[in-house]
Amino acid sequence: MTLNVVIGAATSAAGETCFLPSWSGRLGARIARSFAIPGDIAVPANVGDRLRVARSVGRSTRTAVVVSMGPVETCTAEILRRVGGAIAAEIRAIKCQQAVIDMAEIVGAKVDNGVRAFCEGLVLGSFRFDRHKTTAEKELPCRIVLAFADGGRQWRTDVSRGIATADGVNEARRIAHEPANVINPITLAAETRRLARRDGLKCRVLDHEAMKRLNMGGLLAVGNSSQTPPRLIVLAHGDVRRQRPVILIGKAVTFDTGGYSIKDKQGIVGQKYDKCGGTAVMGVLSAAAALRFKVPVVGIIAAAENMIAASAYRPNDIIRTMAGKTVEIISTDAEGRMVLADALTYAQKHYKPRAMINLATLTGGIVVALGRTRAGLFANNTELSDRLYASGQRTFERLWPMPLDDDYFELLRSDDADMRNSAGRDAHPILGGVFLKQFVDPQTPWAHLDIAGVSAVDKPGPYCPAGGTGFGVRLLCDYLESL
Repeated sequence: MTLNVVIGAATSAAGETCFLPSWSGRLGARIARSFAIPGDIAVPANVGDRLRVARSVGRSTRTAVVVSMGPVETCTAEILRRVGGAIAAEIRAIKCQQAVIDMAEIVGAKVDNGVRAFCEGLVLGSFRFDRHKTTAEKELPCRIVLAFADGGRQWRTDVSRGIATADGVNEARRIAHEPANVINPITLAAETRRLARRDGLKCRVLDHEAMKRLNMGGLLAVGNSSQTPPRLIVLAHGDVRRQRPVILIGKAVTFDTGGYSIKDKQGIVGQKYDKCGGTAVMGVLSAAAALRFKVPVVGIIAAAENMIAASAYRPNDIIRTMAGKTVEIISTDAEGRMVLADALTYAQKHYKPRAMINLATLTGGIVVALGRTRAGLFANNTELSDRLYASGQRTFERLWPMPLDDDYFELLRSDDADMRNSAGRDAHPILGGVFLKQFVDPQTPWAHLDIAGVSAVDKPGPYCPAGGTGFGVRLLCDYLESL
């Protein structure tokens, strides 16, 4: 569903479907008077609950939808984001093509970034992935006026930034939802070039031969099993020659069978979402022009398919990475760290990073540890860790710090190579981070976000349908805006 969101005055409401965010309890007298609806209406208690009522417009009636914001004393930016999502759901349900949203209570909540969060929820809630459904009903666009009492000029930046961030999330979601017979490393590179042309980004794609010349043994070992060879995709926003860039690195395994360490029939379903680290990086870069980050940003996406074939890598193989370090393969299903190892090395050889942050659906162990509420945060720099944690709290893409003690490396020691790529169940998510740490200059601030538990959901949420969530886009946009 396409939303055309504009800012207007409260007088824009005549004749349109009106959405009235309101505190739980009795409807406020101002709202009742301004929108010609009964003042004795009881607003539902639960955030996002909706009540349709009739309003008088001259001699006719129009629909008004009262949307609960819950109790005023518990309001947060996330609550307002969910209210926006609820309104998007109602717009879809009633097939609304013209709407006015009364912004008085949103503004009156006096929540930091409240208007922005509301706009994020509105656009995030509009997302639906149904392009492969032959019976899907065509959705008409909806023009939405955000009605501010003062005309809304002071809120234009918050509105535009909220929409830009949510558009980036939806871009990440859209690509994440595509199955592996549509998005593979080659077509992902084509999508990235399209995004670069549209959003004014610089794009470079390294093919199989270029990676061989750079000795990217980790990425090639994983990707050589597929008929669609791997790609290393580089996106850039801003002038990386004048300022040290922040580098975002995403794992984009477009489908992960586990290789010869094959997944079972339950575990293999949903592996199209193993590319969500890479799609999140794409989402952040797609929002970069609109958000006008003050620092240059480079996105590096390590794209491969992990398949079973005669050319696939095997347990006990020893792989030489771009960094020159050798890795004994214990599990071919620990492929994410192999592709990221070369991406981290490439980033440090070609740039002087201000900071590096990688996102990856790296381990099932992080789901055991943190469930599906927070992502794991592993970092070698306290300031970077604190900034990312704070951004997660502000955007409700929450993180939890995890250890990276050098002692854990003992579990990865190999008799025949510099290290092993896996070591069983003990400290499973931590070992993923410790492995990657071996490929990072200790002087470079670096963080690894294990998003395996939060990259996709089975059930719809307040502003997210089932499937890919786009986790990481809001978080990283907030972090980059804070610099």
